[in-house]
Amino acid sequence: MYKQKLCMSISKSYGEDLLEQIRLLRKTGFEGFFVLWQQGMDEVIADCARVAKEENMIFQSIHAPWGYCQDLWDENEREDARKGIEELKHCLDLCKMYDVPVLVSHVFVGFDVKYKPTEFGLGNYGEVIDYAEEIGVKIAFENTEGLPYLKALFERYGHREAMGFCWDSGHEMCYNFSEDLLALFGHKLYATHINDNLGVKDFNGKIFWHDDLHLLPFDGIGDWDYNAKRLVKCGYEGILTFELNNKSKPNRHENDKYDKMSLEEYVSEAYIRACRVAQKMRNSE
Repeated sequence: MYKQKLCMSISKSYGEDLLEQIRLLRKTGFEGFFVLWQQGMDEVIADCARVAKEENMIFQSIHAPWGYCQDLWDENEREDARKGIEELKHCLDLCKMYDVPVLVSHVFVGFDVKYKPTEFGLGNYGEVIDYAEEIGVKIAFENTEGLPYLKALFERYGHREAMGFCWDSGHEMCYNFSEDLLALFGHKLYATHINDNLGVKDFNGKIFWHDDLHLLPFDGIGDWDYNAKRLVKCGYEGILTFELNNKSKPNRHENDKYDKMSLEEYVSEAYIRACRVAQKMRNSE
């Protein structure tokens, strides 16, 4: 799009070969993509990097897995915490190897727990940030549940060049009660995960992952004029990346209409919504 590069997630959940998804995104109008790394996917990452060059696409980021995120803060889980550190370092190595500028990582996973950052966890993430800095890759920590952990990391390491923020617009509504996180961390915004949802479903405010719908923008309750103004205010001039899901969460049906579309139709509709968000940013300048 004019003066704004747009990126979209590729995912096994879309039911199409990942490499063909990259080609489809290019045909539709997107300039880039990102993908979630999981065990056994190193060759897939290599293939994605190859096709990105062939299609003149930007390999915007790799998303790290989050299975060890809670262990990284727990001194009673030192063995798994070490596995988590090494897993993040491995993902950073893949970024370096294939010229992917950003690794996106969660900082905590878990509900119905007391959110209490620890020195043990800060030290573990500090080791990862040190390594990212050493090899010249940026790591963008995403807002999820457990916002106190993200705040603690920024308080300790926010001045480090390698460390930044990945703003997930949907998570802000369904996990963070619409707190303005761009006002807190927007000065270090390295990546976006743009999507929509319906906020917190539970009347008493209990958060749960079933609310994390990843709808197309404008299909939920997000205020996109407000979001665009905030992105402009924090000076973000990078790629707008959309993390979307065409499958409904368990016992939810909001995404069912997407799953009835062909992938070509879904990606085309995603591109239309992405252009609308981008234009709102232009109108807010």
